[in-house]
Amino acid sequence: QNVPGAAFTHMSGKMNSIDISPDNLFPYLLVNIGSGVSILKVTGNGKFERVTGTHIGGGTMFGLAKLLTGCKSYDEFLQLSQKGDNFVLDLVVKDICGELACQKQGLSTSTLASSFGKVITSMKKLADYKPEDLASALLSAFTYNIAQISFLVASLLGLRRVFFGGSYIRGHKSTMDNISYALNFWSESQMQASFLQHEGYLGALGALMSYGDPRDENLNLEESQEENSHEAAGPTDVTSADEHNDSNIFPYLLVNIGSGVSMIEVIGKGKFERIIGSHLGGGTILGLARLLTGCSSYEEFLDLSRRGDNLAVDLTVGDIYGERGYPKIGLPASTTAASFGKVNSGKLSEYKAEDLAAALLNSFTYNIGQIAYFVANLSGLKRIFFRGAYVCGHEKTMDKISRSLKYWSKGEVQTTFLCHEGFLGTLGAFWSYENMGIDGLASHEVIREVLLGAPYTGQFPSSPLTREQENGGNTTAEAEMERLRRDNAVLKSELERLQRENTELKARLVKSDEAATL
Repeated sequence: QNVPGAAFTHMSGKMNSIDISPDNLFPYLLVNIGSGVSILKVTGNGKFERVTGTHIGGGTMFGLAKLLTGCKSYDEFLQLSQKGDNFVLDLVVKDICGELACQKQGLSTSTLASSFGKVITSMKKLADYKPEDLASALLSAFTYNIAQISFLVASLLGLRRVFFGGSYIRGHKSTMDNISYALNFWSESQMQASFLQHEGYLGALGALMSYGDPRDENLNLEESQEENSHEAAGPTDVTSADEHNDSNIFPYLLVNIGSGVSMIEVIGKGKFERIIGSHLGGGTILGLARLLTGCSSYEEFLDLSRRGDNLAVDLTVGDIYGERGYPKIGLPASTTAASFGKVNSGKLSEYKAEDLAAALLNSFTYNIGQIAYFVANLSGLKRIFFRGAYVCGHEKTMDKISRSLKYWSKGEVQTTFLCHEGFLGTLGAFWSYENMGIDGLASHEVIREVLLGAPYTGQFPSSPLTREQENGGNTTAEAEMERLRRDNAVLKSELERLQRENTELKARLVKSDEAATL
């Protein structure tokens, strides 16, 4: 309001000043990127509230940059990132689906599918990658993620203006370009990222303005539903399969965690649409895990994470503000402020592989849970199913996702997993064949049985089948086998008929050729 040209946009390397009058300044979203990220809704002079935040911020970028590149300052990391190529390590949509599938789904072939996703299939070790490429991949991964979360929060609050500030932007062109591109992409050009010339002074100004404010005194920390970011209790209610039926299962959000993450809104049988995704998925977790810990499989990584302590490398609110936490905004001391924010050395040997694995699992599962909650909230959905190659019944992964959803939704959104989720891809393939006109496949009924008969929220069904259930199952199986035998006999007869016709046609063709020769 007081400094002309203080706000500007930065897109594709071009900086443009914004003239904003006090009449149209409010409301806006302020995204402050420090070690972690705080997101504030500002409705007027001195009228603001912190609405949410994320533990994946500048501290995460710099912490991982130290470990992966050996850089000693954030500015050095930014300089490295300008010289690198993130696509050496990042997986794009074309790498997974090919050009035809990209066109069908309306995705650009160059869309980022999984940050660090190429590391999974590579035989390279950390030393084989250029520090510049590693830095570029880190910058893209986390700036895009911050922009996506900002877009979701702004959408939930009905805001169109978003300001980005904080000590981890530093006026860096690539950082601002990445944020601008991602916000424009997610919002379909409905939102524009704005930056501030004097953003480095915002914290000092805020402290000066609040100095002596009686509202800051004698604030008691409200009891938090989340006791500890890595020890909080997960959902205690377990939903049995009997509670689900066709009338109450729809609509829901299906979150598929593969190398990247796809989120699909399902409103009925065969009625679904992919509405958004995230490049920070299982490929990112395992890719970074291989570079940082040397593990060769996801199972090995999970085993490491079980034996580790993420707080050995993660920065908490208590580390910043003391044992009382930050009572003014209701953040307990145990809340994770910045994943990998405690990393102060670039030597991997000084950190336990188990602790790094635990921090990676915490960081990205909580991030997926947060984004899934925001997406479900925007779509008015109360049930979320999680599946994918990076869930697959792993208790640790499911526990983390459940805790994340409980924390962000305050227990309002149900987190559900699928016992037979490994078969969904196969069922989808059968289903797509049926939709192409091939009849006789009972995939609708099979999918209904899988989705309605197998959901659970963290515990596998433990009760054995009764004798009656076993006998009934055998009877059903025998009847199915008999039907298959009959079908097989019919198909065999048809095949023999076709073979006879083929022989006759060949004989006619030979005679025709002989006549033509004569």
